[in-house]
Amino acid sequence: MTGDIRVCFIGDSFVQGIGDPEYRGWVGRVLAATHGDITAFNLGIRRNTSEDVLRRCWQEVQPRILPDADNRLVVSFGSNDTIEENGSVRVDPARCLDNLDSILEESRRRRIAPLVVGPPPVVDAGEDHLRRTSKIADEMAALCRSRLVPFIGTTPALANDPVWTREAMAGDGAHPGSGGYRRLADLILANQWHEWISHPHP
Repeated sequence: MTGDIRVCFIGDSFVQGIGDPEYRGWVGRVLAATHGDITAFNLGIRRNTSEDVLRRCWQEVQPRILPDADNRLVVSFGSNDTIEENGSVRVDPARCLDNLDSILEESRRRRIAPLVVGPPPVVDAGEDHLRRTSKIADEMAALCRSRLVPFIGTTPALANDPVWTREAMAGDGAHPGSGGYRRLADLILANQWHEWISHPHP
């Protein structure tokens, strides 16, 4: 692992860690299990869609990176995009993918190494929401493959995880407690995280 690694985590309330009584979420737990000199910034905002994340991404990321550092960006959104409000989803799936593609392209241009974490399920949003979220997650994965960007899927594993679902339903119906975020962190740590963070970005 190289010297100064700077990682910005940008996304929604799951990135922010809403619901965790320990205030660590999955980001804090992943960082705690990662060795090396890492400067991390949690830029998660509750209810953010991909439109919101794209709108604020670079004005928030740019001041937190350095020209001589190994700059990284972890992106995670989609669960809010697929929520239905007033008879339609908050963000059209094609637009969600375009937003992700725009962030990945700009990351390439700025020489910032990206990693994408797929959208977790919102337990109390129902089966239709889970179907839409699973579909957009698959499409995100395909986009990331085409750009040679690591993608870590979370939707099906967490939808079938008893800890995640039990804690979410005991809370606000969407966000788990410490156990659920630990499960999400374990998924990320077991799937490409260590390889990605250990590979120096030129």
